Amino acid sequence: MAASASSALYTRRRIINAVAVVLACATALFGLFFLGWILWTLIAKGISGINWDLFTKMTPPPMEQGGLANAFFGSMVMCALAIAIGTPLGIAAGTWLAEYGNARRFGTMVRFVNDILLSAPSIVLGLFVYTLFVMQTGGNFSALAGALALAFIVLPVVVRTTDEMLRLVPVQMREAALSLGIPQWKMIVQVLYRSAAAGIVTGIMLALARISGETAPLLFTAFGNQYWNANIFRPMASVPVVMYQFAGSPYESWQVLAWAGALVLTVFVLLVSLAARGMLLRNRISHD
Repeated sequence: MAASASSALYTRRRIINAVAVVLACATALFGLFFLGWILWTLIAKGISGINWDLFTKMTPPPMEQGGLANAFFGSMVMCALAIAIGTPLGIAAGTWLAEYGNARRFGTMVRFVNDILLSAPSIVLGLFVYTLFVMQTGGNFSALAGALALAFIVLPVVVRTTDEMLRLVPVQMREAALSLGIPQWKMIVQVLYRSAAAGIVTGIMLALARISGETAPLLFTAFGNQYWNANIFRPMASVPVVMYQFAGSPYESWQVLAWAGALVLTVFVLLVSLAARGMLLRNRISHD
């Protein structure tokens, strides 16, 4: 009797496990199918616009040929400024959370606010910068305003990454350094940062991959510019905004440029993500 009940329970568990495995595989294939479809469409429509003119000519007027040189330059400038603004602040805040505010109620509140900021829609951050910066400067759209909006996206990512990576460093390393009479700030800089460097850099690279495709914040801040502009206090073009404008236009030449820009942006995000993953994997292997 007991053997029969045990056999029935075993059979039922085998059936449930098989059904769960089939459903999990079907769900994964479903997602991969649409991902492959999107990538195939992107490559098929964007590859025809990949040429030398795409990287050397300005955005053209309607029904004329051109490129996205000014948009590529604008995206690089604003992303670089955003990383330069958000990274030091994020590392400093993450260090405080991991080393000083870990056992405090205020630290818990800061983590909660950071999580909210991490999941906040980018358009909300763009409107925030528009209200506090653009409108206060007389409605002057600029690359600096766009960089500030992107920096608000970078900041919570770097804070979370720095906090998590520093807390993964063994306590024994802190105690060993402090027992030698090293000040805490020097222990953080020379011991903790070195141990967590790969993880922190990975977080910065992932933040860069995220902001490189943001459109909504730049519509309210940097706005756009059809011409070449290197002045960060004036409106500046960016690839996501140009894609948004050109993809919805009735002109075929603009649509081709939009697809080409999307393909270049996707390849860039892919390379940055792979580099970040590779760096993190190499760090794990070296520690093992």
